[in-house]
Amino acid sequence: MRPMSNLRGKSDGMYLLSQGAGDAVLFLHGIPTSCHLWDGVIERMSGTYTCMAVDLPGLGRTPKAREGFGELNTIVAKLEALRIENKVERWHVVGHDAGCAIAVHYAHQHPAHTGRLALLTPSIFPELEPFFLFELLRKPVLGELMAPLVNLIFWKLVMRRTLDGSQAGRALLADFRAPFRGPLGAWRLMSLLRWGKPEEVLAAIPALLPELLMPTLIFHGAHDPAVPASFATRASGLIPDSAMVITDSGHFLPMNEPAAIADRLLSFLDKKPDQRADKNRAEPHWLAADPCGMPVS
Repeated sequence: MRPMSNLRGKSDGMYLLSQGAGDAVLFLHGIPTSCHLWDGVIERMSGTYTCMAVDLPGLGRTPKAREGFGELNTIVAKLEALRIENKVERWHVVGHDAGCAIAVHYAHQHPAHTGRLALLTPSIFPELEPFFLFELLRKPVLGELMAPLVNLIFWKLVMRRTLDGSQAGRALLADFRAPFRGPLGAWRLMSLLRWGKPEEVLAAIPALLPELLMPTLIFHGAHDPAVPASFATRASGLIPDSAMVITDSGHFLPMNEPAAIADRLLSFLDKKPDQRADKNRAEPHWLAADPCGMPVS
């Protein structure tokens, strides 16, 4: 994992990594990863922007909050406190997976402090169906019984297949898994995943999207097995000034294609304020580079 300049946030224990100089970009990861999900992207963007990535409650180095991951407004309030503490007037907000739901609520509540918005794998609609292994842990009694086995299968098989076997990949896996190690680790994961019912926690989001007036870029992986592409299409249709990008990758876009994601974000964030997304482009989709870095035809 590439060394980063660290800044520890003081907002209710929210851990923050900050690197680079220039306009600020806030990066929000999903479940069950950490701020290091963005390492490859930040490495490529920190020469132009101040890249700020947090560990959300119960993940990475941030303790689990009493309210739980489903209390989106509480997390938004902590992020706003973090912005004020770090004297950031306005930042661009980038979310992945469950981090997209937080990003949408933040941008809606604090539009004056949100420059541009990027949503990667937007798990934001009430029809969301949690990953099948996670769904087992969300069930009372069954979750308690299955937690050790599910925890083992998820980290030893699912995530190892997602990440390559490089030293950097192993370091990422260790970082993501750290909060869920030890005798009670499996039940900590179970508790975190019981963040509420999607139809309740995400109920407000469809009505919020048409009110997001900042330029927005939506990414989705063509091979994502967890979140349907229709979520990205629907979000793009509801957000007035938005464009959609399809990448040749799976669910974890920032890890699968960090160079392609960073390049696209740099181009998007560098646009002038009056440049709007063109939804009538002849080629609305863009495919990222393949794992070898060659363009996909």
